Amino acid sequence: MSLGAEQVVMVARDHGAVTVGAAGRKRMADSATAATSIVRRQLVYGRNTGVGANRSEDVAEDERDGHGLRLLRSHAGGIGELLPEEQVRAMLVVRTNQLLAGGAGVRPEIADALATALNVGAHPGVHEFGAIGTGDLTALAETGLVLIGERPWLGSGRPPAPLGLDSGEALALISSNALTIGLSCLAWQAARDLLRAGEIIAGLSFVAVDGSLEPYAQQVHASRPHLGQMRVAERMRGLLEPVAGPAARIQDPFGYRCFPQVHGVAADTADTLERVLSVELNAAAENPLIWAPDEAAYHHGGFHCAYLGMTLDSLRLALLHTGHLITARLGTLLEPAFTNRRPFLAEGASGSSGLMILEYSAHSALAEVRNMAHPASLGHAVVSRGVEDHSSFAFQSARQTLRAGSAFRLTLACELVASVRALRLRGLAPDPDTTLGAAYEMALGAFDPDVFDRSLSPDVTAAVGLLDRLAALAA
Repeated sequence: MSLGAEQVVMVARDHGAVTVGAAGRKRMADSATAATSIVRRQLVYGRNTGVGANRSEDVAEDERDGHGLRLLRSHAGGIGELLPEEQVRAMLVVRTNQLLAGGAGVRPEIADALATALNVGAHPGVHEFGAIGTGDLTALAETGLVLIGERPWLGSGRPPAPLGLDSGEALALISSNALTIGLSCLAWQAARDLLRAGEIIAGLSFVAVDGSLEPYAQQVHASRPHLGQMRVAERMRGLLEPVAGPAARIQDPFGYRCFPQVHGVAADTADTLERVLSVELNAAAENPLIWAPDEAAYHHGGFHCAYLGMTLDSLRLALLHTGHLITARLGTLLEPAFTNRRPFLAEGASGSSGLMILEYSAHSALAEVRNMAHPASLGHAVVSRGVEDHSSFAFQSARQTLRAGSAFRLTLACELVASVRALRLRGLAPDPDTTLGAAYEMALGAFDPDVFDRSLSPDVTAAVGLLDRLAALAA
């Protein structure tokens, strides 16, 4: 089992095909057989007991047939709006892969049904609020009710036939953070691609202000070898050395001089998030863990999302700091001392504003990144009569990271508009056979050539549309 975050995004967003492998089906079948045997001889949480603070209440044998259905109905209490299809699809592919790890004690037919739904384009209606980082109980309970036919599938595809769940499979299905992990995969991919595009855009700004290559020298970073910093500096040397001219200053502002140090932290944190996700995506983290080789049930806290939540919090803070450098560079691009052009790269009549308003818009978008950088992991909740007395709030952190990425994208687009205009007005088009030259030509063709005062919103919108292409160019 080696599902990666990028594959989750491909299935969620691009409707990539899902296949349930024979080895995974066997693990599920063995775990389901073990669960049936274990529950005959001992209490197993959620199978023949209540859940949460009701864990000490045994479910009478003659009432067990309806126990799972009661659990799904009672926990399908999500509130708010329905989530977008791609977010629900991300949840489904994550949950399918987790079940195939073979620790839930459910039959392989459940994974088959989830895979069928993904492949035909059907998805359950899932409400946005209900999770606090200790299991996406409401979202997965809503999914369970759809699987058994009590609620309708959404989407245009023909859904799988209704599936029966026995009394023990209900808790096993919902004992997961699949929605939080799926959202985190989408957030990771967005952040990674924006960081890649950001290096190219910073390179364009560097050329536009005649920056100095000294801050990117190999010797500088070998003397302080933080991994992300070294890698960013190396990539920047690859971008800049073929096109850079003489430096205009002995030292540039921090937006250029400290780029490897600040952007490197963000790149490192995105890599850390990918590693955390690779564990979460392939883990058997259900409580209890039904371990077929021992024919044992292990009650545990593996559902807790502390690693994921805190890593997401760190990524948003790192995005904010590299975003501060974006607005710093934007300021230099509008300053005659750095471009030898008129203030705000204006053309035409005296007093023209040029790109003046881009600074305001960029700072407005960056303020949203700043608001989203507040650590969700500072939250605390005690629920279920005090039995569950800590929460990671990883779900909230994943949602905040998605929102931060959307705002960061706009901030980055503002810098791209300014750097391309500065290069154009200065006649500094990079060699088209270089990566920066290809990026410049791509952007030049997308932007309105009119350099006189006009609305800049269409240019920023066009720049947003280019960021994924720039990320691919960087990769």
